[in-house]
Amino acid sequence: MRRLNFAMFVALGCLASAPCMRAQGGITTFDAPGAGAGPRQGTLPQQITAAGTIVGNYVDTNYVTHGFVRTAQGEFTTIDVPGARRTQALGMTQARIVGFYRDTNRVRRGYVLGPDGKFVTFDAPGAGTSPGQGTLAAAINAAGTVSGMYFDANFVTHGFVRAADGTIATFDPPGSVSVIADTLGINSAGTVVEQYVDANSLGHGALRAADGTITTFDVPQAGTGPGQGTFPEAINVVGMVSGNYVDSNSVNHGFLRAADGRITTFDVLQAAGTIPAGSNPSGATTGQCFDSNFVSHGFVRAADGTIVTFDAPGAGTGGTNPISISPSGAAMGSYVDSNFTFHGFVRTP
Repeated sequence: MRRLNFAMFVALGCLASAPCMRAQGGITTFDAPGAGAGPRQGTLPQQITAAGTIVGNYVDTNYVTHGFVRTAQGEFTTIDVPGARRTQALGMTQARIVGFYRDTNRVRRGYVLGPDGKFVTFDAPGAGTSPGQGTLAAAINAAGTVSGMYFDANFVTHGFVRAADGTIATFDPPGSVSVIADTLGINSAGTVVEQYVDANSLGHGALRAADGTITTFDVPQAGTGPGQGTFPEAINVVGMVSGNYVDSNSVNHGFLRAADGRITTFDVLQAAGTIPAGSNPSGATTGQCFDSNFVSHGFVRAADGTIVTFDAPGAGTGGTNPISISPSGAAMGSYVDSNFTFHGFVRTP
């Protein structure tokens, strides 16, 4: 929609071990039609595809959530499951969209929207049926396999994988008391990445292969106290996992875990923390970092470790929050303005 003057970008200090420069490229901002302009309203993108299509959500003036799809040309389509109180769209591939909605009883239910415009809704076995419980479908791969989590009748979360034929397998990493499914949580090989918390409130990472095998992992530098540990966020097509770990001082740092298990850690800012969100097939990673005032800024880290930081124009103290990066290196996410309204952006390299 519009290109920005890069003199508006904020130059941020970085650790010597992580080369940093002022961001280059262009930022396009956007708002979904119907998005509200009040506090906690607005546009919240979730994923960008190789074609530049963006899927996400917007909150209207009545604080009702709707899904949307935005083409690379800027055309929007709203997604609402018929009869739903609220609809959220979280992932997209091969013209299929996945997400969840709240029914009239405020129970969460999963859905897949096909290219024919038809919704297929589903519930994970064991999902609770009380308000706030149910099924959260979070991601879908090219084979049509869906990953996500569900709340049982005791509000305990568990993971699930739904095959294209509708068969659903549920799982829990060993020692977990709760499982979190992330938006980009499954790759083309059917490997699911999850973060889970043990009985001591310590975070860990887990990978579930297509055959059901679960591998757990921890960043060696992660703290071992409550609220600390390892928190993966996404997995890309080559099996690289991106995420953050919380050290013994409760500071967030970034990590990348290669398919062979090798872990690389990094920091963007010296002050308050680094939280990677996703990586593309070439190893470029995007996410947010925090300054000494705990304001978030966007970053892109190239495969060689070079880091650029940026801010979406109009971002207030709520900051800039990249959440997904395309194969071409376009970083996408949301920012919060001075009125605490959310807006979408795309930053091209």
